[in-house]
Amino acid sequence: MRVRLVLGDQLSLSLSSLRDAEPGVDVILMAEVREEATYVRHHKKKIAFLFSAMRHFAEELKSLGHRVVYRRYDCAENTGSLFGEVLRLMKEEAVSDVIVTKPGEYRLLHDMESWQERLGVPVELREDDRFLCSSDEFQRWASGRKSLRLEYFYRDMRRQHAVLMDGDKPLGGQWNFDHDNRKSAPEALEVPEPFAAEPDEITKEVLALVGEAFPDHFGDLLPFYFAVTREDALKVLDQFVAERLGKFGDYQDAMVQGEPWMFHSHISFYLNCGLLLPMECVRAAERAYFEGRAPLNSVEGFIRQIVGWREFVRGIYWLNMPEYAELNYFDASRKLPEFYWSGETQMNCLRQCILETKSNAYAHHIQRLMVIGNFSLLAGLAPKQVSEWYLAVYADAYEWVELPNVSGMILFADGGIFASKPYAASGAYINRMSNYCQHCSYSVSAKTGEKACPFNYLYWNFLEKNQEKLRGNPRVSMIYRSWDKMSDVKKDQIKQDSQRFFAELDA
Repeated sequence: MRVRLVLGDQLSLSLSSLRDAEPGVDVILMAEVREEATYVRHHKKKIAFLFSAMRHFAEELKSLGHRVVYRRYDCAENTGSLFGEVLRLMKEEAVSDVIVTKPGEYRLLHDMESWQERLGVPVELREDDRFLCSSDEFQRWASGRKSLRLEYFYRDMRRQHAVLMDGDKPLGGQWNFDHDNRKSAPEALEVPEPFAAEPDEITKEVLALVGEAFPDHFGDLLPFYFAVTREDALKVLDQFVAERLGKFGDYQDAMVQGEPWMFHSHISFYLNCGLLLPMECVRAAERAYFEGRAPLNSVEGFIRQIVGWREFVRGIYWLNMPEYAELNYFDASRKLPEFYWSGETQMNCLRQCILETKSNAYAHHIQRLMVIGNFSLLAGLAPKQVSEWYLAVYADAYEWVELPNVSGMILFADGGIFASKPYAASGAYINRMSNYCQHCSYSVSAKTGEKACPFNYLYWNFLEKNQEKLRGNPRVSMIYRSWDKMSDVKKDQIKQDSQRFFAELDA
């Protein structure tokens, strides 16, 4: 009997390990295990989402005639690990070999590479070909390049997959419409309601389990509204294309208090666990453009996230692991503040983004990058602690996608492997892209002093502290010319304000 192990982020019928599965001959093993649910303290909604999606996928496999062995988290015999569950099955039945699609996280792949010797049967690790660029292909693309930049990778992917192309040229005459996608939201902007699935009996059972088994984990379990089947995930995609894609481009960077979902697609949950496939999402958006239902700047901006960003992030991860997880370019070491879990801070932008993360296991990319991430960078928070937080709190987070974004894009801890400069910004950026500052106890217009927005002086403090490593960066050098023109009095005030703020934060 061949055992085909399916992981919680591999919920695709087209999965390489399932492609040649024979009903009546093979057994498909799926398991909810403590080791995966608790290696970081995952958000309650994240655990519930994946457990419910796994159980629904198991039922779909059964309906197709497959024999499925499903190990529930609360089963008394559950060994608590994927290896333990494979070994347990081998003790119960005669197993000839084990087939599994390679996992998306280095720690798990490294463990699986020892399974054949430990189990005493052949273990076949197949490539995960649901992605548009394999690890080997990315390595070939990266070979010999002095620097790896998303824009050039994205263009090559567009050509390779014939996405938004007019022959060998990009539609609209340019590859990237990002400059059109930075509008702040007007006050009267109406945001459509997001898709909300009604929990069925399987999901209700999972919610009860998670509430009982993970009471101390971060986040609000209820209300629960995620899609947990491919059928509903496709509805989320269809609703995005019909109701949100048209304005996604204009307002993809905008933040509005009380509007956590904005015009984003909310499909990353389903893409990253396998309920949706990347190219079907790309083609759905492309059709909307050709049919006149969405403008090019919106469609290109959305497609860039999938064809470019998502594939580039994964390529960077596998190209640089395991050393990548240890990088700390700025030697940042400050402990993660308690308000990252509670949201209890006077900085309204951070409070809003963290409380929405707590409620939804979701925040859109500018909230993650330019509010929470920007503060993490300016405050010198320890990369490992920040990375673990991002991995734990977002329902779409797996290490392959989270680590390069946090270590590379947010914290610049990789020293420029991922991005060409740190994404540091003062309060002016947050004020331009949101209405958070209107409701804050700090003044975004004040540059120094106790009532000044902390982002204002922390921004300059960060640049001053790290000037030895950043002055030579051509994308940052002009900013240092502004610093050099400041009076000594202003520079001293910036340092004093920063020291005061950090003393209060550390206390």
